[in-house]
Amino acid sequence: MPAAINWPEAVKPLIKKYKNKKHPLDHENLYQLVVMVVLSAQDSDRHINELAPQLFEAFPDMQALSKASSETLTPFIGSVRNFGNKIKWLMEMSQRIQEDKNIPMTLDELTALKGIGRKSANVILRESGKPAEGVIVDLHVVRVAPRLGIASGSDAGKIEKQLMAVLPQKEWDAGMAMSFLGREICRPQPKCELCLMHTVCAYYKANN
Repeated sequence: MPAAINWPEAVKPLIKKYKNKKHPLDHENLYQLVVMVVLSAQDSDRHINELAPQLFEAFPDMQALSKASSETLTPFIGSVRNFGNKIKWLMEMSQRIQEDKNIPMTLDELTALKGIGRKSANVILRESGKPAEGVIVDLHVVRVAPRLGIASGSDAGKIEKQLMAVLPQKEWDAGMAMSFLGREICRPQPKCELCLMHTVCAYYKANN
């Protein structure tokens, strides 16, 4: 029986590597991040980054967005996947929040907004420098965490619960770190020889 891995220690080099790395959504402030997080669900960060400058030129803050309509938003985000629902969510959210300073800053308040789930809320809290209330689990983490052996299954919610159970709160940025690892190295075809986690990785041990 192999020795159990001390994951709180094992993830520290990974967290350190990506500690201050900004999320791939290219935002300049909290308002932009919230809007882009909603738009990026089931779409690519790259696509949202491409359309964001024109969108934010037209709607520079929450107040401007609260006066938008489906007709005025569609030209900017009509190419986004599921844009019809996302327009409704953004309109409802902006009418409720009204001003940038009213954007909520807790997981419960953020997830009460239409279009923001736990992953999105965790991203917003991380990028705002707030203490983690959960672990970011995106499609990259759903691939990376079971490969490492730190979690199992393919359900993002269940993986988040496993990570929160195995890691102390101060190491919860491991989620975003695993996401970056998944984007750069632990891709569908992983580059294991480049990975700083291969000494503890179940996938690497099974395949080498």
